[in-house]
Amino acid sequence: MPAKRSAPDFAPVFARLKKILVPYAQRMVVGHDTPGNYCLNSTKPHPTNGRPLMFAAVQTGKNYVSFHYMPIYGAPALAASLSPALKRRMQGKACFNFTEVDDALFAELADVTRRGLEGFKQLGLA
Repeated sequence: MPAKRSAPDFAPVFARLKKILVPYAQRMVVGHDTPGNYCLNSTKPHPTNGRPLMFAAVQTGKNYVSFHYMPIYGAPALAASLSPALKRRMQGKACFNFTEVDDALFAELADVTRRGLEGFKQLGLA
């Protein structure tokens, strides 16, 4: 009988990615704050559906931890500013997946997050 593989421990990755978002919680609405799921939403409702617009979220999945980052959708300059290494972590248009802590990429993601908040402020969403 083959040895059972243990699930990877993504808690350190989740904690570091969440740490990027926590400073913005005072300007945003915390939508979720549970182990493995942290989400920040806009303070104002979306103009078309009336629900808060997600700013960013960190979620632990089966194979990686995802950093969902919505400002990148509406700000082509943000997307263009990403390093090739961070772009390789992208899944889709606004999701970055990580299996381990990467100090350099997390620092870059923190900077991009800060710049994205500026765009949310200009739109009156934060």
